[in-house]
Amino acid sequence: MKQEEAVYDIDERPDLGSWLALSLQHLFAMFGATILVPFLTGLSPAVALVASGTGTLAYLLITRGKVPAYLGSSFAFIYPITQISESAGVAGAMVGSFLAGIVYGVASLLIMAFGVNWLTKLLPPVVVGPVIMVIGLGLATTAVDMAMYEPGSDNVYSTIHIITAFVTLGATIISMVFFRGIFRLIPILIGIFTGYTFALFNGIVDTTSIREEWQAWTSSESVGGFLQAFFQTPDFLLPFVDYSPFSVLSLEIALVMMPFALVTLAEHIGDQMVLSKVTGRNFLKNPGLDRTILGDGTATMLASMMGGPPNTTYGENVGVLAVTRVFSVFVIGLAAVFAILFGWIGMVTVLISSIPQAVMGGVSILLFGVIAASGLRMMVDHNVDLGDNRNLVITSVVLVLGVGGAFIKLSQNVEFGGMALAAFVGVLLNLILPRSDEQKEQRSLFDEEDIA
Repeated sequence: MKQEEAVYDIDERPDLGSWLALSLQHLFAMFGATILVPFLTGLSPAVALVASGTGTLAYLLITRGKVPAYLGSSFAFIYPITQISESAGVAGAMVGSFLAGIVYGVASLLIMAFGVNWLTKLLPPVVVGPVIMVIGLGLATTAVDMAMYEPGSDNVYSTIHIITAFVTLGATIISMVFFRGIFRLIPILIGIFTGYTFALFNGIVDTTSIREEWQAWTSSESVGGFLQAFFQTPDFLLPFVDYSPFSVLSLEIALVMMPFALVTLAEHIGDQMVLSKVTGRNFLKNPGLDRTILGDGTATMLASMMGGPPNTTYGENVGVLAVTRVFSVFVIGLAAVFAILFGWIGMVTVLISSIPQAVMGGVSILLFGVIAASGLRMMVDHNVDLGDNRNLVITSVVLVLGVGGAFIKLSQNVEFGGMALAAFVGVLLNLILPRSDEQKEQRSLFDEEDIA
């Protein structure tokens, strides 16, 4: 496939001025989505930024500096983190995230040993597509509740809050549809900024913490005092320091979290294919899918050990690569360093924390819908024929079990349900239901020539 010439290739380093500007561009591209996940799950945005940067650096190291991918907070894990946090606390969610990273590691070893065909059979589009739809649709009520109701109230309707949500949503949509260049790649950030400004003028932004932080800056009488006020330690949640992982580890956590890793594995492969096409290289072959998956899993485990959400490669940053034709891993690496630094700046945390719930609700209405639509798109792209009874059965059962919240009670305290049950049943149905010759010839999630 003929590619346009790269402005900076993967192993090339730009001059200092261009390097800084290009890295900041990547930072802004991932910023809105990365802070949204911890905001929705009750985790620390500052920790999420540090985890994002650290995970990206680890990924670049494991892939030997051959894949210019940036990693940020994964939307696929919003649901399980929220569910586990309610029953086992944030510590339980972090243990679950670590287990998800282990699934990535096991998959990497299996691919190294046996190739990738087993993953093709286990996770075909007819299973993965509906499961991704369940992830988005399962979060729909969360987005609408955030948009409609006053924060902290028992479902008290608020006109100004839902108007704020629609202003935010409108700005995000306009950015996605009508803007061009870099502005089209940061719709979440533009939407949040617009909604925040509208909310500020309508008096629903609590600026108390911002004023206190500013006061701490301006009242410092020495450089040391200013730096102490400027830099603040993120609220890390460290295993064996803040909690004992083995005391919160349970079968329920494993059953809720680990199936999500199988779904994000399929998303990871798709991201690598897109990235390969953008850069004109075959990353599934060199450095290899086993290394890219291991890098993703390592980033997720590192994030869990800090108290941050699982990480995944970001489509927003792939879009930046496609527009700028700058593939340099040095640019990605510096963006990761900037993310880590931002996590230690107190004012950044304070500003993020002051964003009204309605603003995040407005953005979430679109984002959760996009997740669901991406599952549908996967099925369309891979020619999944719902006129065929086999495909119709699998899709229908997965959707109803997942969105309906069905669960199996394994014991008094252990339930296996929701998306995890839906994914398991989908995989099981796909393995046992007979396929016609035409179905056997349907495209898999990735074609053999992509990994040859």
